[in-house]
Amino acid sequence: MNPAVPPESVEPDLRDEIVARARALGFDSCKVTAATPPRHGAEFRMWLREGAAGEMEWMGRGEEKRSDPEKVLPGARSVIVVALNYFQGEPAAESRGKTTGRIARYAWGEDYHEVMLRKLEQLSEFLTTHGGTQKCYVDTGPVLERDYAAAAGIGWHGKSTMLIDPQLGTWFFLGEILTTLELPADAEQPSRCGICVRCIAACPTGAITAPHKLDARRCISYLTIELKGAIPVELRPLMGDRIYGCDDCLDACPWNRFASVSREASFASTPATRMPLRDYLALDDAQFHALFRRSPIKRIKRRGFLRNVCVALGNVGDRTDLPALQRAADDPEPLIAEHALWAIERIRSRFSSESHPADPYFESVGTAIASYRM
Repeated sequence: MNPAVPPESVEPDLRDEIVARARALGFDSCKVTAATPPRHGAEFRMWLREGAAGEMEWMGRGEEKRSDPEKVLPGARSVIVVALNYFQGEPAAESRGKTTGRIARYAWGEDYHEVMLRKLEQLSEFLTTHGGTQKCYVDTGPVLERDYAAAAGIGWHGKSTMLIDPQLGTWFFLGEILTTLELPADAEQPSRCGICVRCIAACPTGAITAPHKLDARRCISYLTIELKGAIPVELRPLMGDRIYGCDDCLDACPWNRFASVSREASFASTPATRMPLRDYLALDDAQFHALFRRSPIKRIKRRGFLRNVCVALGNVGDRTDLPALQRAADDPEPLIAEHALWAIERIRSRFSSESHPADPYFESVGTAIASYRM
């Protein structure tokens, strides 16, 4: 920190008023920590050097800022961290009998970035009236948010790298306000994971390589969201029916038995996230954007989402899904076409031992796959 910049004078009860206003805005927790370099900055830099971030080059570009809040907001003295519960209970049973894909709970409703940022900006306006200068972030800024959240006492670092709180479990979003106001800091929570390793055992792809260490390149959330190109063939069968994100390590956490349903109506599940898998393949660009215009799913665009749907159908689909996949195999977007052909071949292999091994439809599909690979 720059000692030449004096901290802003703060009224003794301002921190309590900030917390009260955050609660009134709908946040489930609001705590404060000092705007000092993050505790695990060295580990973050090593993680980058190992290439474990995969194609997330933006993390490397913001490396220096992530290691020093002063580079993000000159004169920063405090970090206000908020948590917002998004848990919606167990998935509805209404799609029983249809082949639907699994979407991570955080993406069932409206885009959390927009929902939370609106609330944070209101809180920031209040801080400005008390002489502060702020920057607000919701999972998009150059801030190691889980480090600051843990330092503020929002939760502790779970072995999956997710933050855990006794009341909220793992089902909450984080947001931060960097401010020039110097506020009293909250105490950290002790880690309560003990010897439990359920989150590590639950990972379908072995992406959690050790306690508190994640290889993003194997994580299904990375594969279905951050990866822009083809999903590695060897990992596709491990993805099952997951089409956007993955909740397996979160579902496995015993602390989630205490989780309650969110008060935020914006995160409730929508019909767009409960469609039969093959119906998604009929979406053109305009339909995709209309369906997901308020959802975080929109960020991976049609090409990425339909790529994921094809992989899921390859893993859990049956012969009735083949016509939709064949149409997808003719899609002008090569990424979708390649994954559709892979899915057709997977279904073909699964059902080839049934009573119609010489099905002419399968023969034609085999010819198409061969020609595509030449």
